[in-house]
Amino acid sequence: MIRELEAGDISLSYEGRSFGNIKPGMAITGQERAMGLLRLGLETDRAGYNIFLSGDDGSGRLNAVLEEIRRIENRTSGLKDAAYAYSIDQERPRVLIFPKGEAKSFQNDLDKIKNGISAKEEIISKWNDPMLTDFIGSLPEPDDYPEAYRLGIVLDRTADRKRPTIIEMHPSHRSLFGMVAEGGIPHLSVKIGSYQRAAGGFLILNAEEIASDETLWKTFRRYIEMTVRSLTSDSVMGEMMSGVRPSPIPLLTKVILIGNEGTFDHLMEKDPKFTRYFRIAPEFDFTMAADDKNIEGTISYLKSSGDNLPEADDGAYAEILRYSSWLAEDRHKLTTELSLLGDLLEEASRITTINGHESISASDVQRAIELRSWYASLAEDRINEEIKSGEMVISLSGRKIGIVNGLAVMDRGTSSFGTPAVISVAVAPGNEGIVNIEHEAGLSGGIHDKGLLILEGYLRNRYARTFPLSLYAGICFEQSYAEVDGDSASLAELYALLSAIGGIPIRQDIAVTGSMSQTGTLLPVGGINEKIEGFFNACSTAGLTGSQGVIIPEVNRSALILSGRIEKAINDGLFHIWTISAIDEGMTLLTGLESGERDRKGIFPSGTFGRKVEDGLRDLWRYSQDKG
Repeated sequence: MIRELEAGDISLSYEGRSFGNIKPGMAITGQERAMGLLRLGLETDRAGYNIFLSGDDGSGRLNAVLEEIRRIENRTSGLKDAAYAYSIDQERPRVLIFPKGEAKSFQNDLDKIKNGISAKEEIISKWNDPMLTDFIGSLPEPDDYPEAYRLGIVLDRTADRKRPTIIEMHPSHRSLFGMVAEGGIPHLSVKIGSYQRAAGGFLILNAEEIASDETLWKTFRRYIEMTVRSLTSDSVMGEMMSGVRPSPIPLLTKVILIGNEGTFDHLMEKDPKFTRYFRIAPEFDFTMAADDKNIEGTISYLKSSGDNLPEADDGAYAEILRYSSWLAEDRHKLTTELSLLGDLLEEASRITTINGHESISASDVQRAIELRSWYASLAEDRINEEIKSGEMVISLSGRKIGIVNGLAVMDRGTSSFGTPAVISVAVAPGNEGIVNIEHEAGLSGGIHDKGLLILEGYLRNRYARTFPLSLYAGICFEQSYAEVDGDSASLAELYALLSAIGGIPIRQDIAVTGSMSQTGTLLPVGGINEKIEGFFNACSTAGLTGSQGVIIPEVNRSALILSGRIEKAINDGLFHIWTISAIDEGMTLLTGLESGERDRKGIFPSGTFGRKVEDGLRDLWRYSQDKG
């Protein structure tokens, strides 16, 4: 049923809560599932248990990794020393592995052999390690090649009390895999990269950076593959300056890639072995339940997020929580991108200081939000001025056939705003079906194309049951010169289509947003608050008439978190929001006609819009036959 919302239905407030007892802290909030999987990956010292941690920027992914590493970084039993050493084939220096802190001790013993202080046999019996004793046995006489008795120690863990953690946000071949200095003694010229230096510990990488470089990714994957397979030959160390090919260091490096869902999907698609080497893939959610635990975690973060900020009162925190729900687009949730809330608190503190107040108040936070909107509203203001001046042709009153005001969201960098979009439909006899003019002009994305195909399925399912669907229907976004994508305009497009087919005038003071299935089920859309705010601002610029408003799917009602200006306008009867649960309800509101139910013969009652639409489709089919 059609429901007109009251101001109380869209208001949201966290006022009345007390936050004074919450202590500052930076603990990760609302990510229990991801954190559990992250711990599993970090604590499993097994080849292949590398981690891809996905989520949005600002959700605390890096801090979460570092926090969990701190819990286990003292477990140093896996740390070992490594050195490159003489090999008969000097272009392939061999690698030697030692218990933690013993590489230098082995070097001292080599010095004793070289200087004639100790015999090889005495040293071999001391170390009792097949790898080391084989190396000692392969050494030439000191006078023939004294440099054979020097080690190129690349990992010395003697003083390490924690497992290494290396962060590479802008990795390159050389920074990751090292190089061999040109012109030097091969085994003494190896310079390792962060992948080797992190052996026994953790290497944190920017996933987008490494995935975008095809060559870098292949080398990176080869190193991980060698670790998994414990290979020690036929490998190259990245950007070599010579033909020297050192053996890889056969020690486990735990790799953590931090990226987003898109990069994860990209790597899954292009590398069939990706999941073999990255078996742990926790995903940070972008929202969390607005329960007491997550509210406390959010406030705890805010209390520790800024240095030397004025103290914030309960009202300020309540207003930030409201903004958090707005970011989450759900009245019952909060955003997990806590850094965005920390930024808002910082901006509000500037207003507090300018006003000479001692503490950050709700009004300071509200003002900071208003300024954010104002700074980003230049493009929106231009559009509204064009509406007011008539440069953008849009009607906000009266009725028209085949024209509906849809709602779009425009992105401008880090901000976005809503704006009305005039959708027009022209129908005629023909067999082309629904023609997407945006698609024909190369301005339609795939999801928008799909939405229009769904409309055709709906027409067949709802109206053209006893005769073929045969028509030409051109659908266009008027005065739109950028790409259109998404399916949130499909409901508005359908209403314009039904209006044009049935010759039914539609109200222009109501804008529509919503998506749908071809069986007629209404589906939720994103950006609902920006869309409503955008249409309200356009109507306010042109002059509120008291009849203007928007139609949205009922399933979007939980996402409504609107400004005080709109709450007041609704309370004063100057603006309206209607929610609908069925397609026909919106058409009734727009046309004033009932949809009607088919009788036993399957015919809609006379005077209903259902009858007008079906008659219009039947006439178009007949005219198309005559034309053929």
